[in-house]
Amino acid sequence: MLKTKITNLFDIKHPIIQGGMHYVGFAEMAAAVSSAGGLGIITGLTQKTPDALANEISKCHDLTKKPFGVNLTFLPGFVEPDYPGYIDAIIKGGIKIVETAGRSPEKYMSVLKDADIKVIHKCTSVRHALKAEKIGCDAVSVDGFECGGHPGEDDIPNMVLLPRAAEELKIPFVASGGIGNGKQLVAALALGADGINMGTRFIATKEAPVHQNVKDAILNASELDTTLIMRPLRNTERVLKNTGVDKILAKEKALGDKIKIQDIMDEVAGVYPKVMQEGTMDVGAWSCGMVAGLIHDIPTCQELIDQIMFDAMEIINIRFKSLSQ
Repeated sequence: MLKTKITNLFDIKHPIIQGGMHYVGFAEMAAAVSSAGGLGIITGLTQKTPDALANEISKCHDLTKKPFGVNLTFLPGFVEPDYPGYIDAIIKGGIKIVETAGRSPEKYMSVLKDADIKVIHKCTSVRHALKAEKIGCDAVSVDGFECGGHPGEDDIPNMVLLPRAAEELKIPFVASGGIGNGKQLVAALALGADGINMGTRFIATKEAPVHQNVKDAILNASELDTTLIMRPLRNTERVLKNTGVDKILAKEKALGDKIKIQDIMDEVAGVYPKVMQEGTMDVGAWSCGMVAGLIHDIPTCQELIDQIMFDAMEIINIRFKSLSQ
């Protein structure tokens, strides 16, 4: 067993977090991870309304008695979701852990802390992690360039980003981006992290509530099968290659710096339910990390977490000891 600042902070058995994922982080996903000893996360904005989120939280409480959290992503845009309503549903649902992402959660920190909620903020740079620490976040998830979804614009991989975070931060942090096995958990700990956050790896599990086509696509992908879109818009996203993504890249090449989000709306808007629930794989862009190249099976969440912990402990207790003799 590995006890770290993260396992102590969140009262979990293993230092493994399932990050918030659009149209993946439903109650059954979060419950499966939490029941297996990790920290499961419900994705708040996948639920269309605060009432729907309240129902999803209630469902998750019925599925597991272990701690689980809710992700709230603060999106840029002209029309904001009802964040106060979502936060109210989180508080009334008895949630004590919130993963925030996107814009800074500073505006909502006081209400979250008044409810005795621990906040872990996802950051793609050391400077953003330090800001999260300054505004009172209890921990951060440091997201390297390898990650699926939005890696930021600095392009720093975890081999450099994690030890840099360790140099600067006083609060605990987890490694996120490109993580999927026990070797990487040990590496993350060696680089200063107190645990790991996995997204893509958890999609390729039996309990993940997504279409089998999605799991098969990850299983069949290599580390070379992701690409970056929306770089000219400074909203970079790592996605799995498909024909819909090819259309986006062609438009970016043709329009150059003149491209606007409206030019690619057909390939990015409303895509997730079509992909994740219907299995229409080429309709557009969906987030996937380079870790796809390390995914060779579709285990249960319990099997996955148990294997990660077994491999990690074997490295620590056997390989490292043999090297030090």
